[in-house]
Amino acid sequence: MYLTSLPDHSSPDFDEDLHFGRFKTHNVVFNTLSSYSFCDDHVGCLSFKTILKGEEWYGVNKRRLAIRPGQFLVLNDEQHYSCKIDTHDKVRGLSVFFQKDFAARVFDDTLKSETELLDNPFYSNNKQPEFFQTLNDTSPELQLQLGKLISQLEHNGYDDGTEEQLVFLLRYLISTLKSDTKKIAGVQAIKPSSKIEIYRRLCIAKDFLHSTFTEKPDLKLLGSMACLSVPQLIRQFKSVFKVTPHQYLIRIKLKQAADLLKNTDQPIHEITWGSGFENESAFCRAFKSAYGMQPLTFRKMHR
Repeated sequence: MYLTSLPDHSSPDFDEDLHFGRFKTHNVVFNTLSSYSFCDDHVGCLSFKTILKGEEWYGVNKRRLAIRPGQFLVLNDEQHYSCKIDTHDKVRGLSVFFQKDFAARVFDDTLKSETELLDNPFYSNNKQPEFFQTLNDTSPELQLQLGKLISQLEHNGYDDGTEEQLVFLLRYLISTLKSDTKKIAGVQAIKPSSKIEIYRRLCIAKDFLHSTFTEKPDLKLLGSMACLSVPQLIRQFKSVFKVTPHQYLIRIKLKQAADLLKNTDQPIHEITWGSGFENESAFCRAFKSAYGMQPLTFRKMHR
């Protein structure tokens, strides 16, 4: 099923049972351009969320995270969550809801054919894998496939070609789970259960940095969000992500700045503010250190 508009959950004509009943019998793809939209806490099926333009906020496990271009989020089957677009500007979003039996068949085939995943602690036969509710980077490969999916839907609607793309997407999600499993191995703990729990907490810290990078989050607040002491946070974060939380935050800011330089005509002082830097001098120094050139030179090279 292919939909190009989000339902108005506040409308008196909204039929909640009919709307959510679709996800039990169909794969459903939303390719929408929306503003000021919300959906209160509800239980969803396995789904893939990404934003192509703008940002959308999700409430998951008592925390809020923002999805922006270049990122995606996976929500597990029967996961409670809320979502909100709180801006007048149009937000382009792509959401894929996987029908349970369809996803189970793809996972069963994929995991049985990859023997190295049979010992994965997040998968057992006849049960869907459990994904981490964390922001993931959109790889060039995934970006290409999402472009094909959108083109397929816009030209032909939902057909067999769409289902082929959804099979690819589900298999790609397994690769993200494999990546998470490798990162868990980097956690400095003895018990497997402790490694998994600490990794979950580190993902909370990582996502908080992504979602609030313009608000100058400090280490004390970050540790509090992740329920880790500051020394624990720094040590474990570097062990798993290979950089400290501060270095990771700078990377986020610089990537935001690079995207703005490539895709907008905003002046440098606006990009400085929009990337979370305190002043232009600090921004230009950090940018040149990372990219080997001044911001305006970088902009000219990418135009």
